[in-house]
Amino acid sequence: MAQFENLIASNKRNSVLLVILFILFIVVLGAILGTAIWGDWRAASPSIVLALVVSVVMALVGYLTGPSAVLALSGAREISREEDMQLYNIVEELRLASGLPMPSIYMIDTEAMNAFATGRSPTSAHIAVTRGLRERLGRDELQGVIAHELSHVKNFDIRFMTLMAVLVGVVVLIADIGTRAIFYGGRRRGGGKGGGPIMLIIFLVAIILAILAPIFAKLIQLAVSRQREYLADASAARMTRYPEGLAKALETLAADEHELTTANGATAHLYIVEPLMARGRRAGGSGMWSSHPPIEERVERLRSIGNIGE
Repeated sequence: MAQFENLIASNKRNSVLLVILFILFIVVLGAILGTAIWGDWRAASPSIVLALVVSVVMALVGYLTGPSAVLALSGAREISREEDMQLYNIVEELRLASGLPMPSIYMIDTEAMNAFATGRSPTSAHIAVTRGLRERLGRDELQGVIAHELSHVKNFDIRFMTLMAVLVGVVVLIADIGTRAIFYGGRRRGGGKGGGPIMLIIFLVAIILAILAPIFAKLIQLAVSRQREYLADASAARMTRYPEGLAKALETLAADEHELTTANGATAHLYIVEPLMARGRRAGGSGMWSSHPPIEERVERLRSIGNIGE
């Protein structure tokens, strides 16, 4: 149990640090771009404020519309209790054990095996599973997957990851606008030479940063996503008190040869396993550009926990 609690605490600390880094990154980006655009470091403050205001507005829009957009893009349809009594019973058992409200349940009509959770909060959460996952997993394995997704709900990952996706979009937008403004202002000031050598350096740094900022932002988002997957695995093990169920489910999903065609780069981080990779690469080919940790490592961590309560 001590090992389990340490794992959760470590993942929470790492996620908070990464979010702080993301906010600082937006502030620095706004400051450098503002200085380069206006040719005066004193103009950086309005640029920082503008960057933060845009971030807040877009975050609110994403918060309000993100879940419904994800469900629509994935081709998910809501199912009733009568359509799948066993699935509803599993969700009901686990949500009662974790003290959560009952989420709405969706089905994605595909042979690919996957699942995700979305929503603004635990009171408005949605869980979607694919037909392939529903038909090919046993009850213990299905329970592990549902517990993983409910853990995302309980840990507020569904809100957190939606906001992270929006922040990545904000960085891309700011970088694009900044690049255009820098080149326009640079031509007007003679390529940044009007402010002397220091402004010329800032001008060049701003151009490089504007080009690399979207890449850095995406890497931060992916790093946060991987930390959240570890945390959800650990939380699911505590919820079911049977880590082996989720471990076996992950091994089955790793061997699945079907790719989820309705997933894309904007929604991939929501799924329990990487939906855009084929068999083999999905299991152990994770890298810094992957939204998920290697499945082999996740399975190893789960089995190192042991059955809780024994």
